[in-house]
Amino acid sequence: MDSKKILKAIIFDFDGVICESVDVKIEAFRKLFAHIPEHVDEIVAYHTIHGGVSRFKKFEYIYAHILNEPLSEDLSQELGRKFTEYSLQGVLESDFVPGADTFLQRHHERYLLFIASGTPDDEMREVVERRELRKYFKGVYGSPATKKDIIETIIKENQLKRDEILFVGDSITDYNGAKEAGVAFIGRVHPNKDNPFMDVDVKHFINDINGLNDFMREHFL
Repeated sequence: MDSKKILKAIIFDFDGVICESVDVKIEAFRKLFAHIPEHVDEIVAYHTIHGGVSRFKKFEYIYAHILNEPLSEDLSQELGRKFTEYSLQGVLESDFVPGADTFLQRHHERYLLFIASGTPDDEMREVVERRELRKYFKGVYGSPATKKDIIETIIKENQLKRDEILFVGDSITDYNGAKEAGVAFIGRVHPNKDNPFMDVDVKHFINDINGLNDFMREHFL
């Protein structure tokens, strides 16, 4: 960003940005495919690299390219049901990313805040409601809509300009969605995990949401 812009809206991914729930989802994938141990590491690696992608899209890839087996709609839905069973409580009980709860409390009246997640839409809304976070967000969005599609919906429904928006994400999927939609992006990189953005042109990083305030002061009015 060459000059400071007026910031009006912030879009957050959820897992790994609002809550430290990434590992919960990793373990759910591991448990879901534990009956095929010869493939489970490859499946978990694929899931991890493609954070922010709908679990149902991941199931399609896993069956087509790793297991080389057909995937019926009934089986896909059953896998989705089991994944929710294995992960939901852990997501509800996961810690906030440091600084996230304070940031939401302090800034939800100044900025329009949104969630754009790869979690199914209904499940994401349930998590936000049960964690008593709904009051902070103007909108909560999940899959099957893509990150780009969610951003476009937010722009249209709230009469926003692209340079008035910041997307905070922790995956290549988040970055690509923000780039395709033409909005600013900052990557959250967990201090104890590999940087997922090493192969793309992400210029700004934070270790947690405590760092977001400094970034906003530096780059936005």
